[in-house]
Amino acid sequence: MRFCLMVICKLICHVITWPLTLVRVTGVYRRLFPALAYNITFSYNEKMHHTKRDLFRSVTKFANPDGTLRLLEIGCGSGANFRFYPYGCTVVCTDPNPHFQKYLRRSMDANAHLTYGDFLVVAAEDMPAVDDESVDVVVCTLVLCSVRDVRTVLQEVRRILRPGGAFYFLEHVVSDPSTWTYFFQHVLERLWFFLGDGCVITRATWKDLQAAGFSDIHLKHIEAHDVTFLIRPHIMGYAIK
Repeated sequence: MRFCLMVICKLICHVITWPLTLVRVTGVYRRLFPALAYNITFSYNEKMHHTKRDLFRSVTKFANPDGTLRLLEIGCGSGANFRFYPYGCTVVCTDPNPHFQKYLRRSMDANAHLTYGDFLVVAAEDMPAVDDESVDVVVCTLVLCSVRDVRTVLQEVRRILRPGGAFYFLEHVVSDPSTWTYFFQHVLERLWFFLGDGCVITRATWKDLQAAGFSDIHLKHIEAHDVTFLIRPHIMGYAIK
C-alpha cells in the first residue's frame, strides 16, 4: 500500500516540477547555484563540524616521507573543507561549475595555512589534466550524489591516486526502505534534483564504493540529525588504493 502511494505521489511531483526542466536547460540556475551553495555551506559546516573534523583527522598519515601531501578535491564548490585540511598540504581543486570560482577564492584567502594548485573546471568522470598516480589523497564530500556516473568517478579516483593513497568521502545516501525518509526521498527526488543542481537523494553510494576495487575501505553509516531529514542518512570514511 505504501509503495503504491509512493509511486502515485512521485508521479504527481514529476508533473508539478516539469517546468523546472526549462530552467535547468537554459543554464540560469547553474549560475545562481554557487551563491546558494556558498551560504548553505556555513550552516552545514556548523552542524557537521565534529563529523568533518573526525573524518579528516587521519589525512596526515598518507603524507610522503618528506612530509609533503598533495590533495585533490573533487567538486570543491566554495571550499567548505579547507579548514579541516592539515597545515602545509597542497590542494588542487576541481569542479564542473566555473561560477564557483569567486566563492572559492574567498575560502582560499581565509585558509592561508594551505598551498593551492590550479582550479580545474572538469567533470569528475574525466580529469585528463591530472596525471596517473599523482596525488596522495582525493576528497569528495556531497558530490557523488550529483555526478553522472559514480562508478566511473571512482575509477578515475583510483587512476590518479598513488599506490597506498586514500579517497576520503562524506556523502548523503538513500535511507532504509522501511523508513518514511525513504518514502519522501523517492517522492521528492525530482524536485530535489532541480533545487540541488542535479543532486540525487536515492543513491546507495556505499555499494559503488565496495565494488570499486580499493584494497581496503573504512566506511560507516551515520545519521546527520541536525540537517534536513531528506539527507540525514550519510556514509563517511576513506578507501585505500
